[in-house]
Amino acid sequence: MATPTLIIFLGGFGSSDAERIVDDARLAATLDSIDAWRSLPGSLPAILVTDRDIDTPDRVTVDRDDGDFHFGRRLAEVLRKHSVESAVYMGGGSLPLFSAGDFANVIERLAEGVGVTNNAFSSDLVAFGVNDAVLRAIEPVSRDNSLARALQDSGGLRIDALERSLATQFDIDTPTDVAVLTITGGGGPRLSETLAEMQLDARYRAVLPLFLDQTKELVVAGRVGSHAWGYLERETACRVRLFAEERGMEADGRAESGEARSLLAYHLDAVGLPQFFETLAELGDAAFIDTRVLLAHKRIEASRRDRFLSDLVRWELIGEPFLRDFTCAAVEAPIPVLLGGHSLMSGGLMALNEFAWAERDAGRL
Repeated sequence: MATPTLIIFLGGFGSSDAERIVDDARLAATLDSIDAWRSLPGSLPAILVTDRDIDTPDRVTVDRDDGDFHFGRRLAEVLRKHSVESAVYMGGGSLPLFSAGDFANVIERLAEGVGVTNNAFSSDLVAFGVNDAVLRAIEPVSRDNSLARALQDSGGLRIDALERSLATQFDIDTPTDVAVLTITGGGGPRLSETLAEMQLDARYRAVLPLFLDQTKELVVAGRVGSHAWGYLERETACRVRLFAEERGMEADGRAESGEARSLLAYHLDAVGLPQFFETLAELGDAAFIDTRVLLAHKRIEASRRDRFLSDLVRWELIGEPFLRDFTCAAVEAPIPVLLGGHSLMSGGLMALNEFAWAERDAGRL
């Protein structure tokens, strides 16, 4: 097997305070991932593809480009430019809990001639051998979460999914993910140092006891996969009322095309914000809502800044009218409501539940 090369794309940095919270955590997690990779035997090569100046560990290649960005074309260009024959691609800040041992497992699978991803429907990590057919399959891909499916459907590769675990499902995409990690810990030393400076929202601690209480019920609404549902059924004491909608909407292009539809959004349109959150309070003791599904249903292209402000429940600073009103109503709801994206629906819930049980076992909860 050709020596595998780690390729991490890290870009899209924002200028607002809300965006910097996520960007700082993504950068720290990226450098920790590189350290974990470089700790493996063999001095394995690593390439960081970015649009900004970053101080990187020794023997890491930085491929910087400030031009117009298209994911597939850029990745194919990097693979050709650096003559990569075996690649482990990651998005910057993806899988911050992925360890050196996890990387070693991926390399073993590659040696068996099998491609690997953390999620076949919305990939954050994809490991694969490189050939001409693979390069042709990569070039049209507009987003990395479509990469695994493109390689399997058009590149002629077999791509197997890693076992679903906290390490393979938790990403840093939004301030919600940063808040969860601030409570639960985990990740490498750079990320831990960055998280130590974060301010914690009390709502995240408020939901922890609910996971452990058989008399309580959580409402979970959004892009929830069967693995997350199964996990919640097995690992929580509480009841879970689940509304699973629009899984894979980004990878399939349904969000961009306006085809995404949400039962939750239809109900919201029918009854209005006050009644919507009153109903949630009748259904459960806390709610986890994937706001990106609601936005896609309504065909609202909220800015990254506004989406992150919503996750931080800083509704007064949000420019987009619907998202501002929805976030304000969530703050005023009679139950704790956590807002976020796809990662909240999988890795976030898993991390909070596992931390809640650990706190109980330690006598702190």
